[in-house]
Amino acid sequence: MQGWPSVVEALRFLRHPAALAVSLLLVGQAAAYYLIPKAEYAPAAPPMAAFPTEVGGWRMVAEYPLEEEVKKVLRADDTLNRSYASAGQVPLNLFMAYFKSQKTGVAPHSPKNCLPGSGWAPLSSEIAKVQIAGRDEPLEVNRFIVARGTDKTLVLYWYQTAYRVIASEYVAKIWLVIDSLMHRRSDTAIVRVVAPLPEGREGEIDKLTAEFISAAFPAVSRQIPQ
Repeated sequence: MQGWPSVVEALRFLRHPAALAVSLLLVGQAAAYYLIPKAEYAPAAPPMAAFPTEVGGWRMVAEYPLEEEVKKVLRADDTLNRSYASAGQVPLNLFMAYFKSQKTGVAPHSPKNCLPGSGWAPLSSEIAKVQIAGRDEPLEVNRFIVARGTDKTLVLYWYQTAYRVIASEYVAKIWLVIDSLMHRRSDTAIVRVVAPLPEGREGEIDKLTAEFISAAFPAVSRQIPQ
């Protein structure tokens, strides 16, 4: 019929990477809803308030409780929002949100969606590798640069469960289904490190955030019940 796309055009669209990613996400969400066992195992997590105020030479310099409206939107079971600084270095913000179950559709909000909605314009997005002391394989994390006016900010974030660290939102949905079936668990945390990105200091800030993540990672992992 005139005005309707042909079968060939439809198939071409479905082969597009973006269409495949969206389809995979929808399938993962549907599978999670129907396949997560009724008797879900949700172990108690350590309170975020007990997170160390000093990690590897980095000390907490400020703590920012979330506003009630933000809590209602986020729907996390526990959160952490602090700034840490090392001697002579710019403070870095560490944000964590833990969700003990995704069975009812509650899930972490991607910074790629939240930050643009807050007036930050995305400049670049890629996967970065961060070497962790004592760990054979580096962490793969999202490296996201945003700007508002003349201010640029570096955002590094990942999703973490008792079994793995995941950068991709889509891959996280796949593992949600697998872990729900194999371990009867759907708990997860989103971990985000934010740093100001002054002009000409990108390499310095990359190194600084990598050092902080390496120092904080053991404490972050202890926040996820095993």
